[in-house]
Amino acid sequence: MPTKRPILANDQIYHIVLRGIDGRKIFEQESDYYRMIHDLFEFNDTKPAMRESRRLFQSAEVVPRQLAEERPRQIREFIINIMAFSLMPNHIHLLLKQVKENGITNFMRKLGTGYAIYFNTKYQRQGHLFQGRFKAVHIQTQAQLQTVFVYVHTNSAALIDSNWKNGGVENPSEVIEFIENYKWSSYSDYLGKENFPSVTQRELFNQTMPREKWRAYVNDWVHHKAERVWDKSVELE
Repeated sequence: MPTKRPILANDQIYHIVLRGIDGRKIFEQESDYYRMIHDLFEFNDTKPAMRESRRLFQSAEVVPRQLAEERPRQIREFIINIMAFSLMPNHIHLLLKQVKENGITNFMRKLGTGYAIYFNTKYQRQGHLFQGRFKAVHIQTQAQLQTVFVYVHTNSAALIDSNWKNGGVENPSEVIEFIENYKWSSYSDYLGKENFPSVTQRELFNQTMPREKWRAYVNDWVHHKAERVWDKSVELE
């Protein structure tokens, strides 16, 4: 029986997963990842997305930091806070805080529709791209929030370690290096590397722990993954 989606309330935090239909890839090329980064930035606003930003994006890899610099005169009004993200070949993980009524629902609708139109047009396909509605888990405790921070940012380890989901890590140092340099997540921004800093609102996590403590927390989890009890309440298969 499918899990009932929780009520999406203001000032509450949720782990969101959106998957490609039938497990299909939703990112075929590097430019597709850039497009999703653009959409994460552009759709988090009460105002419609700017046409000129989409035009610029078609002609160059215009990342959100550049977009923000090109439109400083415009005040953006967030509908959500994007606290963390990770883009995987066939799905995306988001950690979102709702700040406007129906903010998460509206954001995910814009994100799913906008990206699907882009993808179907580019690859000359028709039909649904995503597997139904997004899934959501309500984050209710500080411990759960810390766990999902690790879960989202270590998800990419599955790309280099086939045993990752089964509880084993063959080479912890290799995994740590990979996740710290994985371009399509917010982890490097938390480490101060400024990858896509305009996409995320990181204040809550930065207030909770300084970056080196977060790095130590993640690294410790990687090294002891097989021995630790995973909090299944944050996991969305």
